[in-house]
Order: sequence, then C-alpha cells, then structure tokens
Amino acid sequence: MEPVEVNAGGWYLRALRADDRVDDRPALADGGIDDADYIPRRTAQWLSDEHYSWAICQPNTGELLAEVGLTPSGTSATLTGWARSGHRDALEGGSDAVQRFAESALGLTVHR
Repeated sequence: MEPVEVNAGGWYLRALRADDRVDDRPALADGGIDDADYIPRRTAQWLSDEHYSWAICQPNTGELLAEVGLTPSGTSATLTGWARSGHRDALEGGSDAVQRFAESALGLTVHR
C-alpha cells in the first residue's frame, strides 16, 4: 500500500520523510533514532504491507512530534508508538486516529 495521510484534528499524520522539502531525521534523532536507514526501511515496509508508520506532526509547521506504527497480522494489527519529550498528547491523538483508520478502512482489529 502507498502511504496514507491522516488528518487527526489537532495533528497531521504523514509518512516519514527526508527530502528537499521535509527532513524528519533531526526529530527522529531527538527521539533516540539515529539509524540512517530508518526512513527508507519504513517506506519499504509500507510498500510491502509489513508495517505502516506515520509521523505525527504539528499541522502548522509539519514538525515531527511522535511516530505511530501499525503492524498487520491477518485480520488484526498491533499499534505501537513513541513521542518526543513533552509530546505524549500528540502520540495519544495520533494513535487514536490510526486505530480508527485501521478498523474502518482496513477492517483490522487493533491491539495496543
């Protein structure tokens, strides 16, 4: 599946990026993720339906505040995530939106 963007009210969810317009690598490093292959791996996982991940962003600036992931397995999926310091509310709101998306659009039963 191609990455799907989600509007979660106070948060904007999109695929992780590192290009000439948006670079999530500094925010990922702030969250303890400094693997140079992290974003390409997440992109490949979307395309193989192995794992879907979203950068939970501040809608005005696009700054990555947290990441939520969904790992499908049959008719169910596991929801995981992490947040940068001080942004647990973004993770909670984004996780709720991804759970609704997974249940309604993908027909999955979500476990947290």
